[in-house]
Amino acid sequence: MDLRQLRYFLTVVEEAHFGRAAQRLNIVQPALSMQIKALEEEVGGVLFLRTTRKVEMTEAGKLFRAEAELAVAQAERAKSVVQRALRGETGKVRIGFAGNAVFTGKLLADMRAFTAAYPQVEIELQELAPQWQSEAILAGKIDVGYCPAMGIEFDSQLSTELIGDWPMIIAMAKEHPLASVELLTRQMIAKEPLIVYSTGKANDGQLAQLERALGSPPCIAHQVSSTLSVLMLAAAGQGIALVPSTFEQVPLPDLLYKPLDNFSLRANMILLYRTQESTGSVKAWLALTRENK
Repeated sequence: MDLRQLRYFLTVVEEAHFGRAAQRLNIVQPALSMQIKALEEEVGGVLFLRTTRKVEMTEAGKLFRAEAELAVAQAERAKSVVQRALRGETGKVRIGFAGNAVFTGKLLADMRAFTAAYPQVEIELQELAPQWQSEAILAGKIDVGYCPAMGIEFDSQLSTELIGDWPMIIAMAKEHPLASVELLTRQMIAKEPLIVYSTGKANDGQLAQLERALGSPPCIAHQVSSTLSVLMLAAAGQGIALVPSTFEQVPLPDLLYKPLDNFSLRANMILLYRTQESTGSVKAWLALTRENK
């Protein structure tokens, strides 16, 4: 037996008439009668008592009705579950992020919008340096990455999309000698000890970009893997930090933010994901993120 026969059987039960059931199913009555007869032959007994006026279930038919309803309902549920998953309405999205994804507000905005649109999808977060995000996606440990693209070369199996771009500003301690200067220049900061965010294995690319922007090799005082650590070290007077302009909304004791004049290097953020992504919930996240640019 198959689901079609079970649906035919239940329609005859509901209509109590082969003619009306056939009309409702949009098939001819002889075809319906043939399918019911085949079903009766398979189960080994009569399911309906037929008269010229009506059709009644036998005791076997009543038992079969309960099981047929369960089978059809389960099949519909299975189809619905899969369809919802394919549309991205259920499932999970595992996200890796660098700290600036939080401080710029982009990740938070995407999470709020996605949760509103897909409330039954679970979101998992893991803070990872950009290079580790790439490896985690390839290993199937996360699905999407939020990270800066500074000097990083990604695997050909991964796709990247620019989702944020901001001017750079300087974070420094309130007692820093340059704290009284309203607008800093490249020449003023070129020889200052820098606190930089470590990008994992791609640090060389980041340092090369800094050298081009400053016009001379950067003086690196600290390389740390946490964005919050960058700000804390700057506030403690351990050096100055180049950060996205959106960081001005992050207040820390004894920390100042200063604008930079005509500085070529900008802060950016990319979305990192598998090129051949097939999971519905992840595809839904990517689509919504593009809408929220």
